[in-house]
Amino acid sequence: MSIALISGFPGFLAINIIKELRQQTVFSSIYVIVLPYQLERGKEMIQEIYEDGLEDQRIVIVEGDITKPNAGIEKELLIQLQSEVEYIWHLAAIYDLAVLKDIAWKVNVQGTENFNDLVVQFPHIKRYMYFSTAYVAGKREGKLLETELVKPTGFKNHYEETKYEAEVLVEKLKEKIPVTIIRPGIVRGHSETGVTIKFDGPYFFINMIRNLRKLPFLPYLGKSSAFINVVPSDYITKASIYCSFSEDAIGQTVHLTDPKPYPVEEVYRTFVKEITGKYPKGRIPLSLAKASVAIYPVRKMLQVEKETLDYLTWNSSFDTTVAESILSKGNITCPDFIESVPAMISFYNLHRKDQAFHIPIK
Repeated sequence: MSIALISGFPGFLAINIIKELRQQTVFSSIYVIVLPYQLERGKEMIQEIYEDGLEDQRIVIVEGDITKPNAGIEKELLIQLQSEVEYIWHLAAIYDLAVLKDIAWKVNVQGTENFNDLVVQFPHIKRYMYFSTAYVAGKREGKLLETELVKPTGFKNHYEETKYEAEVLVEKLKEKIPVTIIRPGIVRGHSETGVTIKFDGPYFFINMIRNLRKLPFLPYLGKSSAFINVVPSDYITKASIYCSFSEDAIGQTVHLTDPKPYPVEEVYRTFVKEITGKYPKGRIPLSLAKASVAIYPVRKMLQVEKETLDYLTWNSSFDTTVAESILSKGNITCPDFIESVPAMISFYNLHRKDQAFHIPIK
């Protein structure tokens, strides 16, 4: 069996990918790069993963930091890794929509540049899996292709901007090593169990609806014809792993987005009905909603990042031609979003009082 190196542990996607890799019995060892301050958390997660009872598949912590040269990995250990590792996954990033530009640039852009410099030093590499985002498109609208990487006229937040700049750097490596770039949509919990480790992305709307549930009725926020692209973690996990071993995915950029997304208003209506038992009624101008969450005490009370509302009226669609061509051979498809909302809300209700799941509102 081969050996892998994964950054971004103990993050949600890294944990899920490792769990699935172990079920598929493809790696004898998985080295995980963990920031110094997360070492204890990393050890706890490894013990939790080991509860699957699968033997002869090690998970080994490598203390490191992608913002440093060679990801801060000690020299002798790096030499050992270079002799063993064939598959490298780069998941480490700042995913927060409200992140400050300097922080996002340091981790997402400079960190990826450092990691790229590290990756090309591995002589036996069979695949470099880089996790970007479908939202590198920024403010571009219309049909967005997997085969294009076009700098938009602007971005909705620093997360999008820095992930675009990072993907540009990885794109250049396609001429040197076997690279697959993954562009996920907005990631949510498991489609069947609802399990996640943090309530961000679409969960901000769930926070808001729940915190306003005692009002006589909940209105729609503006009027939108846009679609929202939310994908479950189990689809991202299985699809990206399949791509990592597919020869067809070498040199490709893959949209792991929902090929059949729902309109924003239908998702909102489903959330409101599931949480309050009633459908939304009436409308308030989106400009009023944005002005309200621009006030810190209001958005803190609602547990909503103000950047979230920018996606309500963003009219775009993600082409999935490349993804479907590759994944059809593995019979991997994206589960229906609306059908899995009850599981999503059920898990949320079980853990909504646990602040460890919530994102601090800035």
